Amino acid sequence: MITVISAGANLLNVAVLAAVLAFLLYRPVRNVLHKRTEKIRDQLAVAEEEMTRATELRRQYEQKNEEIGRERDDILAEARKLAADTSQRIISTAKAEAEAIKERTAMNVKSEWERAEAEMRTSIIEVSAVIAEKFVSLAINKETHDRLFAEAISDLEGMKWRD
Repeated sequence: MITVISAGANLLNVAVLAAVLAFLLYRPVRNVLHKRTEKIRDQLAVAEEEMTRATELRRQYEQKNEEIGRERDDILAEARKLAADTSQRIISTAKAEAEAIKERTAMNVKSEWERAEAEMRTSIIEVSAVIAEKFVSLAINKETHDRLFAEAISDLEGMKWRD
């Protein structure tokens, strides 16, 4: 029986100790667990907000990236067009300059040809006059000489020179 009484006393001691510990520790432990639960909920809410903000930032980034891509394509197209226009303008200018050089060269050749022709006429006239003078002085008198000289000059003046 002593063992039953002893076992009953031990059981009563354990029950009292459990009640005292439950009374003293239950609220603080419950409060700690409650605070921890609230903290976890707050962290989940913050994480969800951060996730929403990150998703929005990612959407904005992708939108900006698309805009930059379109802008890049527009700039490249404009640069290509500008390069083609510049190239065409340079080619046109070069062709015009080449044509102007060609025309100037043709004009220079023509003026040189005319100058050479004029010099040749003058030389021919001078040589003809000298030959005629020598021939006339040897073969004819002064009156015949003057008449033949006048005829030669009029014939030379009437000749059509090559154009």
